[in-house]
Amino acid sequence: MRTGKRIAELIMKLVQTAIHNPVSRIVTIVSLSLFSIGVVIVLFPKMEYLPQGNRNLVINIFVPPPGLSYEERKEIGDHFFKAVEPFMGKDTENYPGIKNMFYVGAEQIMLSGAISMREQRAGELVPLFMKTINTIPGMFGVSNQAGIFQTRLGRGRTVDVDVSGDDLNRIVQVSEMLFGTIMQEIPGSQIRPVPSLEILYPEVQLVPDRDRLKAAGMSAGELGTALDILMDGREIDDFKQEGEKKIDLVVKASERQIADPEDLYHSMIVTETGRSVPVSSFADLVRTTGVTEIRHLERKRTVTLQVTPPFEVPLEEAMEIINTKIITGMKDKGLLTGADIRQSGVADKLTETRKALQWNFLLAAVIAYLLMAALFGNFVYPLIIMFTLPLGAAGGFVGLKMVNLFLTTQPLDILTMLGFIILIGVIVNNAILIVYQSLNNVRDHGMDYRQAVLEATRTRLRPIYMSASTSIFGMLPLVIAPGPGSELYRGLGSVILGGIAFSTIFTIFVIPSLLMFFIKMEKSGRDSRSDVQPYGEDAL
Repeated sequence: MRTGKRIAELIMKLVQTAIHNPVSRIVTIVSLSLFSIGVVIVLFPKMEYLPQGNRNLVINIFVPPPGLSYEERKEIGDHFFKAVEPFMGKDTENYPGIKNMFYVGAEQIMLSGAISMREQRAGELVPLFMKTINTIPGMFGVSNQAGIFQTRLGRGRTVDVDVSGDDLNRIVQVSEMLFGTIMQEIPGSQIRPVPSLEILYPEVQLVPDRDRLKAAGMSAGELGTALDILMDGREIDDFKQEGEKKIDLVVKASERQIADPEDLYHSMIVTETGRSVPVSSFADLVRTTGVTEIRHLERKRTVTLQVTPPFEVPLEEAMEIINTKIITGMKDKGLLTGADIRQSGVADKLTETRKALQWNFLLAAVIAYLLMAALFGNFVYPLIIMFTLPLGAAGGFVGLKMVNLFLTTQPLDILTMLGFIILIGVIVNNAILIVYQSLNNVRDHGMDYRQAVLEATRTRLRPIYMSASTSIFGMLPLVIAPGPGSELYRGLGSVILGGIAFSTIFTIFVIPSLLMFFIKMEKSGRDSRSDVQPYGEDAL
């Protein structure tokens, strides 16, 4: 009790000094405000989109060389399993043991996935799988721990760099330059090109002869429809019984009948006149090379580089490096002629979310201000109370920085940013107590303005620090307690905890100093002036 009383007396002496005269008040307000703004500027980190989490799943996506047969894809899978066999079911070489693993070696995509025996250490398997992928001749790929909010394969915390243009060879050339430059500027990043940058995949083209088609009364589109029916089939209608699922009616040729491109080339189709004519009469068979996938963005051929930066590089920082340092630098050198570059995917979502949260923060502040204006019946005193917002924001960034220094890496993601919106409704409470009690002291007890502010601060000092202490220690487990899911709420808790602690210390000095300039608008009451013991140096 004695220690607490002495601390309260010391704080009140500092408050009394801060509001002693107009100069001391201005110095207090300006110095603490500039300090808070400086803290925000210095500690404002680069932003992430969504928390990655600690999901027990690692996905490996292979980018194979062109022309792999079924047997070769199977051999790659066997090699991959054999290479990680020593790590199956037991911890080896500081890597957690692999509990289960799968491999898919299809023509469209080659990938592998694994879960760890140690649920909290699955991400430590990524370097092992990357090392194993690099041992396969002609193969490269990416290995990432799947995010808890990830909905698409390979699309966790990625920045998509879209390279579009009319000439596929030029697009691939620019993409290769970007690939190498990004690897140099963002060391440790993983890049997956979609589709592959190889344009040597075997490809068979059926080039229509438009003159022959026109003579037979057909168009290139009708020929394409006929070829669709001969290959994968064409949906012509659907059938549905009541209470049953809809069944698509598809017309297609027998797979035994069309076994290779030559069979397709010599297959018979029917013209509008009813004649059966081979496909070879209307098209030429051309064997060439190409890419595995035809992608378009705004009607232009596109290759996308899915860049996954290392965890120590936030998404916003990676976006800035790619945009300002890499793309702008290459444009100035004339290396991107014939190609359009843009960022999309998670990069777009992060930009949109950041703007939305900025407006949400402003909206929350306006709502809080209008609500207090209605309760106080005045537009000035709520402005004084809202002055605590930059103090709380500075404390939020201090709390986040402390977590990164002493606990673990905690980015400024969406959930963490919500903590600043929550702070708006929390940190104003202390200022409300001081302002409201000061007004009561003047209106109801007829106190002198300076005496009213000091008395309000003194009587509300203990409740303010008690409520702040219970809030801080109550939320402390959110920040320091480990375990599954802690990475989701640790950032949120650190922002709220730091904001409350920081604003509680500064509010005691800033709000009385500000209030002294405006409380003189109030008229003193005469009810109980003689019943109140004046507060001053003698009372201390």
